[in-house]
Amino acid sequence: MRSRTALIVAASVLAVVVLSVALAPWISPYPPAQQSLAERLAPASPTHWLGTDHLGRDTLSRLLEGGSFSLAVACAATLLTAALGTAIGVVSARRRGWIDEVLTRTSDVLLALPEMVIALFVVAVLGAGPVSLLLALAVTGWTPFARLARALAYDVSSRGFVEAARVLGCSPSFVVFRHILPHLSGPLLGQAALRFGQFLIAVGALSYLGLGVQPPQSDWGSMLASAQPYAARSPLGVLAPGLVIFTVALCVTLIGQHLAALAGLRTLLSLAPSRRGSDV
Repeated sequence: MRSRTALIVAASVLAVVVLSVALAPWISPYPPAQQSLAERLAPASPTHWLGTDHLGRDTLSRLLEGGSFSLAVACAATLLTAALGTAIGVVSARRRGWIDEVLTRTSDVLLALPEMVIALFVVAVLGAGPVSLLLALAVTGWTPFARLARALAYDVSSRGFVEAARVLGCSPSFVVFRHILPHLSGPLLGQAALRFGQFLIAVGALSYLGLGVQPPQSDWGSMLASAQPYAARSPLGVLAPGLVIFTVALCVTLIGQHLAALAGLRTLLSLAPSRRGSDV
């Protein structure tokens, strides 16, 4: 019961944040880049619900604008790494032999390297920007998907219906798309939700270091960096983007854990008939 309540709350909060960011051009009280030096570092008020920054820009408007970049990069990185990692994992499990060995050892090496250090190196080489951030997250981000997909594909490939499809002359691509990938979708969806939260925090960290969007555009990480020197005078400038990053990451992680639990239960139920049959 508690897990269901937490799931409903997390999904509701996440839906509100995503909808607010999507409608930002229409619901933002002020243009995000509009400056008013006479109102710099103003506290929360009916005219500025979250106050203003050191240039007099409305914090709420910039928070809504910055969410589109942070969420878009995290979502794109999740989709890219999930597709790449799943493809590598399935190919490794199906081909086996030296292909499996090379792909597995490659993922092991990348897993041993700190993701943030690799991301910093990639962005430093390619320069700041959304494409650089996306590539930096994708360099090592595909490895958890690949290992999970490989393990699951190994298990599904040994099942009787896959062997029957092969004996009947079905093509390898048909077997993969019709029999293997549907059994991988649940666990991989849960993994994707968990990775999205990690990518969102990584995007915020890289933007905090000045490797994300460039002024006058904003995202949640850059807002943290620009507001930090004035945290004593205007704490909302730091608290607002920090709490949004934390809240969205927490909500997506809770949803991912629930999806992963459901996927595990589904896998156990799908294996139950074959176990009973083998016992007979």
